[in-house]
Amino acid sequence: MDRVCGTTCGGVELRVTLDVSAVPAQPAGAGRYVIEIARRLPSALDTTLVTQRGDRTRWTNWSPRADVVDSVPTNRVTRLGFEAWWVSRRAEARRTDIWHGPHYTMPHHLSHPAVVTIHDMTFFSHPQWHESTKAVFFRQAIRYASHHAAALICVSETTARDLREKFNPTMPIVVAPHGVDHERFRPRLDDEWPQDLPSYRPYILFVGTVEPRKGLDVLLDAFRHIAVADSEVELWIAGQAGWKTSKWESQLASHPAASRIRRLGFVSDAALPIAMSRASCVVYPSRGEGFGLPVLEALACGAPVVTSAGTVMEEVAGGTARLAPVGDADALAHHIELALAESSGVRRDRQEAGIARAREFTWERSLALHLEAYRLAL
Repeated sequence: MDRVCGTTCGGVELRVTLDVSAVPAQPAGAGRYVIEIARRLPSALDTTLVTQRGDRTRWTNWSPRADVVDSVPTNRVTRLGFEAWWVSRRAEARRTDIWHGPHYTMPHHLSHPAVVTIHDMTFFSHPQWHESTKAVFFRQAIRYASHHAAALICVSETTARDLREKFNPTMPIVVAPHGVDHERFRPRLDDEWPQDLPSYRPYILFVGTVEPRKGLDVLLDAFRHIAVADSEVELWIAGQAGWKTSKWESQLASHPAASRIRRLGFVSDAALPIAMSRASCVVYPSRGEGFGLPVLEALACGAPVVTSAGTVMEEVAGGTARLAPVGDADALAHHIELALAESSGVRRDRQEAGIARAREFTWERSLALHLEAYRLAL
């Protein structure tokens, strides 16, 4: 992508500062989004990445053309206070043209325009899906950004609609959907089976953090029916443990087909596209998201996808996934069984439609929309 700074500011190169300090060691979802934008942003603008202290090497490897300032404290409470109140006094905030907070937050009393990414509004609509302290903090952060940012980025039309209904912000809102790394996420049926995955046998795959809103309780109930009807297929759960998992852990321990449910934990970048490509189907029964990136990546890999009707995942899939009502285990089991029983011709048609849909989403297009948000902020 050509650098856009000269046309934006009369030949003076713009500098954007991107706050990447919230990205964990094993990123998923929003963290993956921040990494993809940070990798590409220096191709268009002079970029500074603000990281946690001691995190310079990781970000230098991910985005070698960016300047990296590791100034943010590692303690969570101190970090959030630093981001809100103190970072605006530092050089990385003063010597920038645009500050981008890609995870809901922005510094208070910032002297330059700020752009803030809003991923979803479930902190307001469904606070029970989140840790109580997080719900309180991010409600405040979204409220502040909706009144003080120069422009807002929403990752889906669903989030933008919910944001307008809640706050009716007066600043520009740019909808910048996530993309897919199409070099990684593509049909990988001929690749060597990764050693860090279980021995291959037919499996249903879930990818996501283990937490209440992901609908894993519903998936376990659905798998009761599927396991009876199909004596071979397994359920593989890929993703890190989140919060409030004890009830789900008990449900898993007492499951009649527990021996056929495998917890994979964090799956490596190399193994994940292969796991998606070879799955009998990928199931993402989340109750609600801001985007639902695993659905898009699974479609790009050519996998049959079953996800939740009436959610942003329906928006993302664009008619290429099977849809079950949120929380309905019987309906979820029915749609999974339909996916497992597809003829080769139907499966091929769905695969082609899913891959075509996924091709509409690229990180380059997402970056271009981010640059538009920066332009509007100025």
